[in-house]
Amino acid sequence: MTEATSLTHLSPGQKGIVKELTDTGSMRRRLLDIGLAPGTLVECIGRSPLGDPSAFLIRGAVIAIRSEDCKKIILKSDE
Repeated sequence: MTEATSLTHLSPGQKGIVKELTDTGSMRRRLLDIGLAPGTLVECIGRSPLGDPSAFLIRGAVIAIRSEDCKKIILKSDE
């Protein structure tokens, strides 16, 4: 990953750093509560058999996030 992209585009094993959250309201609050603040390293560790949701390692915890919510989490490259 070399450019800003959404969390949806991470494949298992890939990492990225949160650049911004474009969601609003209660979902934005939930994402912030689980540690998805700008500057946070996120690693995709797997996808469900049907592709949704995906599992991510965030600050030492494994969190499942739906694709529609992943689209609203913008990442920058971690390298």
